[in-house]
Amino acid sequence: MTTQDAMDLAATAGLQLVEVNPKAVPPVCKIMDYGKFKYETAKRERDAKKNQKTSEVKEVKFRPKTHEHDFDFKLRHIRRFLGEGDKVRLVVQFRGREITHPETGRAILDRVCKGVVDLATVAQMAQLEGNRLNMVLAPKPQRPGVVPTPAQRPKPAPGTAAAGGPAANDDDDLPPLPDEDDDDEDDDDDTAEEGAAEQGA
Repeated sequence: MTTQDAMDLAATAGLQLVEVNPKAVPPVCKIMDYGKFKYETAKRERDAKKNQKTSEVKEVKFRPKTHEHDFDFKLRHIRRFLGEGDKVRLVVQFRGREITHPETGRAILDRVCKGVVDLATVAQMAQLEGNRLNMVLAPKPQRPGVVPTPAQRPKPAPGTAAAGGPAANDDDDLPPLPDEDDDDEDDDDDTAEEGAAEQGA
């Protein structure tokens, strides 16, 4: 019908003529309560926004001398963060003269990337800022219903906690990440004390 006839029909019903598809030929219109339509549309948008998960950026710190056990421990945290849809900022903190060998930090970041290749993409390449080497990983978009198989997951080194040793735990039971800044200045002293404790045991 003509636009004027449609408007007259809407006025008779005490409603409004609303154009819902202007690109169609002829345009598609509906006779409705426009105020109610706007309210329901806004309510749907609020509900959709409420159900959306806001992505966070988690930060995980490494040191150039991070031990194998600590590396596996942090890698499991990174995989869990990515699996939950969060981005992860990797930070390698240098102290003193360690900054003269940035390649050690890049080697750690490369190992992390290989450990999460099935879950993540590089959102920001490694950048050296002061005494920190930063990289950002973002989760890969997963197709609905697709779950990574055990074969797709990287195999940890034998004998480590991630390989299922005595210290292995489920991801849900992981304790908080340790703060690398609280480590002693001399990692070699820590290693010597651990070796002495094992011999005494």
